[in-house]
Amino acid sequence: MQLVQQELPFAASMNLSVEGLEADCVSLRAPFQSDSLRPGGTISGPTMMGLADAALYLLVLAQIGLEPLAVTTNLNINFLRKPEPADLIASARPLKVGRRLVVGEVSIFGPGAPDRVFAHATGTYSVPPR
Repeated sequence: MQLVQQELPFAASMNLSVEGLEADCVSLRAPFQSDSLRPGGTISGPTMMGLADAALYLLVLAQIGLEPLAVTTNLNINFLRKPEPADLIASARPLKVGRRLVVGEVSIFGPGAPDRVFAHATGTYSVPPR
């Protein structure tokens, strides 16, 4: 997680913490911050997108090793439900791990409610040549 916070300054400002770290599943927690709210009292899309990207980055590192130059080439997110002002959990899983690209998916939900998904993201990371 230290590498993620060093390489992704927004991750440090979000105070992200690792909930689970396995090769096939990475979970991050974003503690609630009042400055992440948008009008209407819901957590902002950029906050959830940043959480999804950080989870994917950590997932990629879990797959390929500590390679800080892996970069996002695509990130798509669907907002499914309005999240309450509370902590968010992002759970990332790999869909395809290749030599040059890693594709993964992320579900974002509240603590203790993995079946109530607020957002679903897919992303692709480019892996530098080894």
